[in-house]
This record gives sequence, C-alpha cells and structure tokens, in this order.
Amino acid sequence: MISRRVSKPIQIGNVTVGGTAPITVQSMTNTDTRDIMSTVNQIKELEEADCEIIRVAVPDMPAAEALAQIKKRISIPLIADIHFDYRLALAALKAGVDGLRLNPGNIGDPDRVKTVVKAAKERKIPIRIGVNAGSMPKTVNPLWTTAQNMVEAAMEHVRILESLDFDLIKVSLKAFDVPTTIAAYRDIAQKIPYPLHIGITEAGTPRTGVIRSTVGIGTLLYMGIGDTIRVSLTAPPREEVIAGYEILKSLNLRQHGPVLVSCPSCGRTEVDIVSIAEAVEKELSKIDKPIKVAVMGCAVNGPGEAMDADIGIACGKGMAVLFKKGKKIGVVQEADLVRVLMEEVERL
Repeated sequence: MISRRVSKPIQIGNVTVGGTAPITVQSMTNTDTRDIMSTVNQIKELEEADCEIIRVAVPDMPAAEALAQIKKRISIPLIADIHFDYRLALAALKAGVDGLRLNPGNIGDPDRVKTVVKAAKERKIPIRIGVNAGSMPKTVNPLWTTAQNMVEAAMEHVRILESLDFDLIKVSLKAFDVPTTIAAYRDIAQKIPYPLHIGITEAGTPRTGVIRSTVGIGTLLYMGIGDTIRVSLTAPPREEVIAGYEILKSLNLRQHGPVLVSCPSCGRTEVDIVSIAEAVEKELSKIDKPIKVAVMGCAVNGPGEAMDADIGIACGKGMAVLFKKGKKIGVVQEADLVRVLMEEVERL
C-alpha cells in the first residue's frame, strides 16, 4: 500500500489537486493557441481520452485573447502557460482560465508581480511554479547539485508568493535526468505543503520517452510523492494521457479502462500470440470499463494468469482454453480467439 505525502488541496476548475484527491492526469496542447478551432478540437480529443487538465502555451497577446473562446468550448480545466510578460497573465485571468503556470520571479518588477498575484487571488486561481533543469536562473550555486539548485529556485518563487499572502500554489521540478528529478522532488516534498506536479521533461519519443517517464514518475509515486502528472512525449498529446493512466494503473493508484496481461512469447508458444495480443489490445482501447484481460501463450503460466483475470485465454497448439472469473468455460480455435474473447469482454 502506497502512503501518499499529505499536501494542501487546491481547486483547478472543478478538479481537486492534492490532499486525498485522486492523482490527476494532464497534458498540453501542441497547436497554435491562436488557432482556436484546432486547439479546441485537440482538447476535445484529449477529453475523450479522459485527460483531466489541459495546459496551453500563451506566447503573445493574440494567444491570450483566444483563451476566452477556447474556455467556452471545452469541458476540462484550462491552464495558461505564461513566461515573463505579466500582461499575458492578466489577460489570461480575465479570459477565465482555471490556472496559471507562471514563475513570479521571472516577471521582474515587484509591482507587476503583485498585480498578477492580486488578480489571481481575487479569482481564486492557482499558480504553478515550474522549474526545469534546462532553464535555470543565472544565480545558481556552482557548489550545489542541479537538484539542489532547482529546489532553491522553486523556493525563491514560493517565498515571493507567500510574501504576498498567496498559497494557491502547485510546484514542479523537472529534468531530463531521472535521478536529478527524483532528488529534487524528494527534497522539496519535505520543505513545502503544496501539491506537486511531477514529470520528466523532454522525455523523448514514445519508444524511449515512456520508459524514462515511467521510471521517474513511477518511482516518485511509489515514494508517495506527486498529486498530478504529465508524461511529456514527442508525440500527439493523446499518447501522454494514455501513458499517464497506465503508470497509475500499474501502481494501483487509479482504475481506468482495461488492463491487458499478456505473456512475452517464447519457444513454448504454439500460436501467434503477438498478433493475438496486439489485436486484443486494439479492441480493448475502445472500452473504458476497468476489466482485466489475459492473453497467455502456453500451459506453463497461462492457466494461472488467465484464471486470475476477469476473462482470459491460455493457448495451446492452434487453440486456447477460455477462462472467465477463474472458471474454464470452453475451448476456442485460434482463428476465433480474438472474436470470442471480445464477445466475452462485452458480456462482462
């Protein structure tokens, strides 16, 4: 049983982050925010994948002005990603966003920081402080590790907000290097009460990025650290959401859609288990109910794993035994395996 770090809950739109709330899965659009329809369409696709919070880039005033129209057409909380220009933050707040990703120390003039924080406080809009290893301030301590400098940079931003009597704070400390990321989060988790957004930044393409993200995010979650996650991939944002839920499911932190158990294949397998498993996985992607399905290739581990699932098959030569809720219910020929298995899934 994972014991989660206790954090102060904050409200991002209708989603609670922190406290005892479920760990949320979020993503970021890769469209031009000024293109309202493209951005809305991508967010709608993410909503279908059960993305719970979405962030959009706000590089200029036209992008900020587009936020109001985007907000009206979507169903999940909208976070504006702001850098340096306090006017963009004010425009985003006026447009009705549910959160800001903004480092107050980067705005510069204290009066401008106060103006933004005052507007956020009046609207009860949280601010995420985000420190990335690749964009550290110039005032880093050369005697400290990267993780230590990341924590200090984040704490500097936290102190600015706290000095303005603002505590609707969320923090992230991301690096490409997994051990650095883990060290930074582990350190700051002991220093602040605020919820933590966790992830591995610039993780890469799905093939390697999912592995890197899973190792980093999964380790932190197992340590009880993390209230919301983003799997940052060089891929369509939908892939980030799918990977995020798979990480949570693997640690029994969330139930979300089917779980497929399939064997790695070996010389004992007498059916095309790879093709069968791929076909089943494709069909399961259309289902949103939490059901455990096993596709096993031989008689060594197959029956045990298949019986442990809600529905499963243990294959032999050209056929498979079909198990349902731990009981054998029939034998199916190889050519009919996917069809029969999915018919049973639908019945369940």
